Amino acid sequence: MRIALLGGTGDIGEGLALRFARDTSHEILIGSRDPEKARDAVADYEEVLEEHTDVVDIKGFGNEMAADRADVVVLSVPPYYVGDTVEAVAENLDSDTVLVTPAVGMQGDEDGLHYHPPSAGSVTELVAQRAPDEVPVVGAFHNLAADALSTLENELDLDTLVVADDDAARDTVLDLANELEGLRALAAGPLANAAEAESVTPLVINIAKYNEDMHDVGVKWI
Repeated sequence: MRIALLGGTGDIGEGLALRFARDTSHEILIGSRDPEKARDAVADYEEVLEEHTDVVDIKGFGNEMAADRADVVVLSVPPYYVGDTVEAVAENLDSDTVLVTPAVGMQGDEDGLHYHPPSAGSVTELVAQRAPDEVPVVGAFHNLAADALSTLENELDLDTLVVADDDAARDTVLDLANELEGLRALAAGPLANAAEAESVTPLVINIAKYNEDMHDVGVKWI
């Protein structure tokens, strides 16, 4: 398959791109509002990947072109850009495209980070509202630390929760996530459960903040 990471030059986009490129045989497309920035990121990622795999299939495009070519589109952009990004590429999506969002709404103060969902109830549900009706939306990869993903020397032993209303789209993302070494994907129900999945993210960040010996905290469900 072709996996497009829109905003793939950012932290979570970089981490997912490197893991998918190293651990799977899928073609990885890095998207950006600036195609040149996407191509520059690809060059950087290829340099990292040369030390970890013999085969690299990764290309850079503008967001619209990346989305148009992809089977799975990951919105690896900050939550406040998610809606605009979906609308910008809406004409490049169809019923055969799986649209994935890992974004989480958060606000910070001196105590730490706190879950701050949009009026839709969760960022995942916001994406579903803004996406074309025929495009299946999946929430996944919310609770993963970008630094842990992008540092390929790190051996993961983490879970990610997957929420979706469309069973086929859910299964596609479950299978993709399970291809990443050290990552286990767990179904967590429909999009209505997205807020519960997303809200774990500020919790794990706060745990890392208040415990000096814990960095890149993640979740393992047992």
